[in-house]
Amino acid sequence: MVSGIHHVTAVTRKVQANVDFYAGFLGMRLVKQTAGYEDATQLHLFYGDAAGTPGSLLTFLAWEDGAPGRVGFGQISEISLSIDPASIGYWLTRAMSFGLRSEGPADEFGEPVLRLKDPDNIILKLAGTKTLASPAAWDGASIPIEHAVQRVRGATMLTEKPAESRSFLETHFGYRFQANRGTIDRLVSQSGDVIDVRDARGFWSGAPGTGTVDHVAFRAANEDTLLSVRKALEATDASPTNMHDRKYFRSLYAREPGGTLVELATDKPGMTVDEEQAALGTKLFSPPEAITNLHDLKVVLPQFSMPGQPRVNYRELPFVHRFYTPPDPDGSVFVLLHGSGGNETTLMPLLNKAAPRATLLGVRGRATEEGFPRWYKRITPFSFDQNDIKTEAEAFAAFIEGAVKSYGLDPQKVVYVGYSNGANLLNSLLYLHPNLVHKAVLLRSMPVLSDYPHADLKGTDLLVISGKTDAYGKYASELEERLKSSGATVDSDVIPGGHDLGDADIPIIQKWLLQENR
Repeated sequence: MVSGIHHVTAVTRKVQANVDFYAGFLGMRLVKQTAGYEDATQLHLFYGDAAGTPGSLLTFLAWEDGAPGRVGFGQISEISLSIDPASIGYWLTRAMSFGLRSEGPADEFGEPVLRLKDPDNIILKLAGTKTLASPAAWDGASIPIEHAVQRVRGATMLTEKPAESRSFLETHFGYRFQANRGTIDRLVSQSGDVIDVRDARGFWSGAPGTGTVDHVAFRAANEDTLLSVRKALEATDASPTNMHDRKYFRSLYAREPGGTLVELATDKPGMTVDEEQAALGTKLFSPPEAITNLHDLKVVLPQFSMPGQPRVNYRELPFVHRFYTPPDPDGSVFVLLHGSGGNETTLMPLLNKAAPRATLLGVRGRATEEGFPRWYKRITPFSFDQNDIKTEAEAFAAFIEGAVKSYGLDPQKVVYVGYSNGANLLNSLLYLHPNLVHKAVLLRSMPVLSDYPHADLKGTDLLVISGKTDAYGKYASELEERLKSSGATVDSDVIPGGHDLGDADIPIIQKWLLQENR
């Protein structure tokens, strides 16, 4: 039997703001945190009731600092959560106390509804209804149990093909027509939740990204139901995907005629398959087929704190950046500059192995090449846009000045680590802003400035590691000699490999750090 909503999944740009809103303001329970099944470097958070009951779940894929999407037809435009009708006044007051703008209450299909927007501007409705109570309401937040969010009330589907979308839900997912209000047909499931099918002809099309709903998942009692629906879908033009084992449920995806992605997910095994109910949401899990190990994922995935706990308060600075704070930090800070095509997290696993107790500040370059981040534009593989190098070096220097003030960093104790394109920006910074970098590791670096200004680098400690078979390696000695002639203390080493990073770099960095800390 197919009956009702299992979960709704959306995309968030800032995981900390998301946690503060859903676990803090709304008081929902964080019941699971996993690395993504499609992309293990993407954090996936699940909120729900005390037991993570199917039908209570909102889940979020964290595309930290990702591009915003656009809400339009072929998407879910609104999510609704059920509360007691008598709680509308409580939530209106709570929204005002949190400084959140709300609309309503208004009557929608005979229910009082308070409309809000979450930090990603996803429309969220609190709907007063007596018919959808959770079997395990969460009382671990600061919200009185009588006012707690109960479960998912429903979702609004925007479609250019309202009749076909409605028929699809009625035929395959057990919904039936309940009422019409203008451009909206309300369908209700046997579980009592609703899908509002909204005629969106004349709207613009939706585009995926942060601030949008990725899909709505419906409930399947067991795998037999999943197989039955799959067989029925295969007889239509729905083109379902293969079934997937998501550990907590088995699932099947398809697109309804209007383009919205829908999923069918089994009720079992459920959220308690790898955690006791009392401990839900306290550990990070990774998919069994993830190619990145769990330790490295913990370093790469965005960190967050639960409401009331200490956290990094991020500031708006010229470059996208991310902190990784180890469980027992020793006070050292490494600023990381990735290579071409990397991002702010690329170097984190390697540096965490080299300095396990260091706080890592990864920064993302602002230039792009074929859509991938870089630190400055290049003309050929061995020639570079000189004006862009100078402009981005100045912007990075301003970023560091802002980071020092915003995050309380000690400039004398910061170690910079750059790889390839990022290392080349660093060696340019030594001359363009000679008082900025005092200690740095340059991995697979080469000189990129056509004209070097005079700089006194006395007191600057550098480690240069090149690759024996690296095409850029022939420029390493020229770089080292230039740095030494400018007064820098330069240690150098050569690894057997080429341009890529690897475990061979780690002991060299560790040895240099020990020497520097004596």
